[in-house]
Amino acid sequence: MKHFWNFQDSAGGDAADLYIYGPIVSSSSWWDDSIDAVQFSEDLKALGGKDVTVHINSPGGDVFAAHAIHNQLIAYAGNVDVVIDGIAASAATIIAMAGARITMPTNSMMMIHNPMTVAMGDTAEMQKAIEMLSSVKDS
Repeated sequence: MKHFWNFQDSAGGDAADLYIYGPIVSSSSWWDDSIDAVQFSEDLKALGGKDVTVHINSPGGDVFAAHAIHNQLIAYAGNVDVVIDGIAASAATIIAMAGARITMPTNSMMMIHNPMTVAMGDTAEMQKAIEMLSSVKDS
């Protein structure tokens, strides 16, 4: 199983680059990607506090996975900068906001929208979905 993130040492080895390219998912998906919060945390900690530049080219995805990554980057010991290489859409914008500095070349894009879901069930289930979407929007 591959991940949608990739850590690489920068030239000189005193900093690192994190590439988040592709859909942000919280488990196995149609795209054969996965996020394992423990594995991401271990990969980040393995940098040992080196400054990191996060490169994003993602259409977004799972908001809860994005929140987990965002929170880990905010708590990270090293400096975190973000570069939007192509697009940071939907949940990817949450990760982008973890940067102390956010850089967007003139041909890159950021897209934000209200949270969405697919729900089915009776009125009680629909009300739960409405409450969940409201909570996500407030976050």
